[in-house]
Amino acid sequence: MKTTYNYTVIFEREAEGGYHVFCPALKGCHSQGETYEDALVNITEAIELFIESLLADNEPIPFEDVIIKPLRVAV
Repeated sequence: MKTTYNYTVIFEREAEGGYHVFCPALKGCHSQGETYEDALVNITEAIELFIESLLADNEPIPFEDVIIKPLRVAV
């Protein structure tokens, strides 16, 4: 039986095109894609592989502890 994990991912548009995407809860888990959809598929795969690697090494699976808050700053 598979376990389902929920994580927040952050997409950043790249100046040269495409997206950089990462999962803050999984340090070092980054990916990219030419389109939003490609980046989403790629980060999903990266997270799956990241977790599989942790499980294979008997390492704990991180739980998400992220607060996302839009912040407006006037200068």
